[in-house]
Amino acid sequence: MTLLDMRDAGAGRHPSRPALVFRDARPSDSMLEARARAVGQLLLRCRQRVAGCGRLGRSRTLGCQLSVVSFSFFIACVLLASPATAQDEAALARARQQMVEQHLRARDITDARVLWAMGKVPRHRFIHPALAPEAYADRALPIDEGQTISQPYIVALMTQLLELRGPERVLEVGTGSGYQAAVLAELVKEVFTIEILPGLARSAAARLAPLGYWNVEVRAGDGYQGWPEKAPFDGIIVTAGASHIPQPLIEQLKEGGRLVIPVDVPVGYQELIQGRKERGKLITRRVAPVRFVPLIEPKR
Repeated sequence: MTLLDMRDAGAGRHPSRPALVFRDARPSDSMLEARARAVGQLLLRCRQRVAGCGRLGRSRTLGCQLSVVSFSFFIACVLLASPATAQDEAALARARQQMVEQHLRARDITDARVLWAMGKVPRHRFIHPALAPEAYADRALPIDEGQTISQPYIVALMTQLLELRGPERVLEVGTGSGYQAAVLAELVKEVFTIEILPGLARSAAARLAPLGYWNVEVRAGDGYQGWPEKAPFDGIIVTAGASHIPQPLIEQLKEGGRLVIPVDVPVGYQELIQGRKERGKLITRRVAPVRFVPLIEPKR
């Protein structure tokens, strides 16, 4: 449940720059040729070893041949569908730093820790591998179940509005692919994230753990109700457009805590709101017009 489109607004904000389309992450022709040669050599050796199985006697020949062919087929698949090489990862890292400089630092993202986290988290790991060349363009991209991953600028802006220092416990409503949670995890002590679509919650949890984000806890549930068992929170971030600011989220926010949420307005988009809890009440200010997918509210 993430950003579909963002309209720049507010004094001092630069117009959107042309989106970065990074192409170097695609396997080069020489890399593909090298993989094809390796598969050809493997198949030749497979043929030689299958012929050699005939020396083992009739009773053992068939088993030997099947073992050789199965193993060779497995290795061929690995070679043809291998993950990004070190060279690919280095190119993606350069694109990530370019994204930070062109789309974040050059605009109004000034928090050095947020810039550092955005330059560290591998956004290409939170989208389909086929979209990796587009990972560091400043735009939303599709993920599973008809949802999207927010553009990097909005992720950075909303994170900056939380005013994080390090020891905080943060609640995220709308896990999506887990990218926003990963950025938060680089900056705070604990992250609790809720996703109403169980499939997305499971895939996000499975994606975050191997990347080392052990300080993130994922739960499938109703974001409008927050996560009372883990409250109170120093910060709460909502990554989908809400019809209103849910009262349970205000109640679960610590005194002095910050809430960042896009809220529907009559003209057809949302206003990004930053709220601060003071004396039990939420004091809010409008930040910018945005457009998110709706925050799903279950029928009561």
